[in-house]
Amino acid sequence: MDVELLSVGVAVPAHEITQEASLALTERICCVDSRQRRFAKALYEHAGVATRYGVLPLAEADRWAPNGSLDTDGTPNLGPSTEARMEYYQQHALPLALEASGQALDRSGCQPSEITHVVTASCTGFTAPGVDLGLIQHLRLPPTTERIHVGYMGCHGAINALRAARGLACADGRNRILVCSVELCTIHYAFQWSTERMLGNALFADGSGAVVLGAREITANESKHPWRLAATGSYVFPDTADAMTWSIGNHGFVMSISSELPRLIQANLHEWLSVWLERQGLGVSDVSLWAVHPGGPRIVEAVEAAMGLTHEQTAISRQVLSTYGNMSSATVLFILQSLFDGGAQPPCVLLGFGPGLVAEAALFI
Repeated sequence: MDVELLSVGVAVPAHEITQEASLALTERICCVDSRQRRFAKALYEHAGVATRYGVLPLAEADRWAPNGSLDTDGTPNLGPSTEARMEYYQQHALPLALEASGQALDRSGCQPSEITHVVTASCTGFTAPGVDLGLIQHLRLPPTTERIHVGYMGCHGAINALRAARGLACADGRNRILVCSVELCTIHYAFQWSTERMLGNALFADGSGAVVLGAREITANESKHPWRLAATGSYVFPDTADAMTWSIGNHGFVMSISSELPRLIQANLHEWLSVWLERQGLGVSDVSLWAVHPGGPRIVEAVEAAMGLTHEQTAISRQVLSTYGNMSSATVLFILQSLFDGGAQPPCVLLGFGPGLVAEAALFI
């Protein structure tokens, strides 16, 4: 029995954000001197992002910081509270998830009544009842639909969700699983200058990706080669707990990324990933498609150096980063959608990194 990828759907919110407009906002709200403005300009120019999308217009930030980077009493302005940011999440996450999931469901050939499980992934908000129940209600899935939520795992969360979905599909060939990742990274915009948090301001965006998976027998005479989710893998890099962290502050979620992260990936990735691929009967050179989560240009460059890949092999990751920004866990599903809908042929490796430091991979053959 093979676990087949039946469809992929993606969605972004209505507000397009150019990198130029985002830089102007950061200079106006976060920077207090010319040195910070020069640093921000260089950071934005090298982020690899041209456009991205947000659930809120940039003008919403000015509503929270009408007087620039300082409040009227001269204290630093930290923007909306985490409670207020979670209200944005509650308002906007489900509609975006519904758009991506509805698209995936329509393309899958499955009826809503056939979906047996929903697996959701998100690290940018908390609410209950959550997106999973909202999908069941609005897509008119059966009330018996079983749910799993992958929460707060960062950029590789969609791969963890695929792992859960694969297990469900293998457990019963009748199961049809809807996987949906939705992330609203922009609601955690940093209003006060911090070198680390300015990287997030320059990279992060909002988006949702969804897939439908199901197990079925593959016949030898099928005209189209199916994408089959063959395996997933995970590796905790030794002694790297501080390389990437993601915590809940009073004014949004706070991500910390060490400048050592690319070096750690370059030094450790090949030893694990090449052995994992060998266990699946493949060498690195046998993989025709690489869907590398573009946490930033230096992350993609580190994977290239570690695995001996060319710029051409990671071009799709750079393209998604440039067009959509870093949408945390949803990003790899945008890359997958481009490859799958474009008729590319596996083997394909999905690869992402998250707090731990952990690498997660999924193999389609």
